[in-house]
Amino acid sequence: MNRYRPDKLRKLAVTLVVIFGTALCAAQVQAQEVLVFAASSLTDALGAIAAKYEQGSHDHIVLSFASSSALARQIESGAPADIYASADANWMDYLEQQNLIRARTRRDLVGNQLVLIAPQGSRLKPTRLTPGFPMSVWLGDGRLAMGNPEHVPAGIYGEQALKFLRVWKSLRRDVAGAADVRAALALVALGEVPLGIVYRTDALMEDAVKIIGTFPERSHAPIVYPIALTTQGKDPAARAFFGYMTSAKSKAVFKRHGFKMLH
Repeated sequence: MNRYRPDKLRKLAVTLVVIFGTALCAAQVQAQEVLVFAASSLTDALGAIAAKYEQGSHDHIVLSFASSSALARQIESGAPADIYASADANWMDYLEQQNLIRARTRRDLVGNQLVLIAPQGSRLKPTRLTPGFPMSVWLGDGRLAMGNPEHVPAGIYGEQALKFLRVWKSLRRDVAGAADVRAALALVALGEVPLGIVYRTDALMEDAVKIIGTFPERSHAPIVYPIALTTQGKDPAARAFFGYMTSAKSKAVFKRHGFKMLH
């Protein structure tokens, strides 16, 4: 009959404790997935930020880009987003009114500018956009690509700017309303339309387009990107990445991609 001596029993107990403790630690550091819903104009900058963050974290950042309006509606319908980054305040307000974001975490991240673009091979040259500028002449028989003015922030800003410059009435039937600002950018880049309205950051990342003019800031509401944790944001992973998004390191990335710093 085999019998364990006291010293062997102690060694066995220590071994079991080490094995159990190692398994427990492994479970504690198991990677978590953080789902970020963000305006499509944040695609490049936020993609770079997430990639950098993952290099020093066990967590995996999943980025879902679309128009701010579409993403807000998805959150309203129960989509499991942890963080929401909008291209305007109105859609963030919409979710806050329904208690779908953690209001105390809400803050303005960066700003942007609205520009008029054309395909790189266009004969149009950069100019100052002033009231009554000849947009209809520049368009000819073509259409103007911009986010759908009914709900896409870039399209809403665009409509405001065109009304301010007193050219909207003559153009509204020529608008090719896109699902988001990147879709509008693609139409111009592919030469499908002669002109488009996008954010400056979008124009800077696409070599196939050129900026014809920048809309005066006073011609539209301030372009600000508010961010917040949703009410179902996972802790602590979501809070950790949210903090990184607002850090000095991330702000430097946003700045390199052409966004305006607010603070």
